[in-house]
Amino acid sequence: MRRRSFLAVAGWLATAVLATLIGLAAIRLVGESIAGTPGGVLSQDEIEHALASPEPNATAPTGPPPSGAPPSPTASGSAGPVAPSATGSAQPGVRRAFATTGGTAVAECGPDGVRLVSWAPAQGYRVSEYDRGPDDDVEVTFTGPGGEFELQVHCVGGEPVASVDD
Repeated sequence: MRRRSFLAVAGWLATAVLATLIGLAAIRLVGESIAGTPGGVLSQDEIEHALASPEPNATAPTGPPPSGAPPSPTASGSAGPVAPSATGSAQPGVRRAFATTGGTAVAECGPDGVRLVSWAPAQGYRVSEYDRGPDDDVEVTFTGPGGEFELQVHCVGGEPVASVDD
């Protein structure tokens, strides 16, 4: 009887070790698509380079915007001359990144006015409305569990400036 118990425990242990090894081998084989960030984690320089790229990374609006809390835009990053986009103005503009609780946006001032270069909702939020420009002012509205956050941007002295919509 003792020998049967020992064999049962040894068999169970061997099966558990084998199953664990097969699982680890499968994760290693599949790689980052299961257990990581596709493309890896970006450095600060790679993020700045991606933000300065001319192609927008936009999210299409979905659904009507519900009423919510007022936005609290804050400027971040640095502004400076950048290359014009293929679809934008012919002269370089000044770009600046802005953030609200609902998401972030990058805007650029040019001879035709201000335009949204890119925008991205924060986790749990979505883009409910946007006006890309170029125009006198542009806006993007993020909607989520914390309410509605509208980011309005216009140009002052050739630089993008965020304002709160009352």
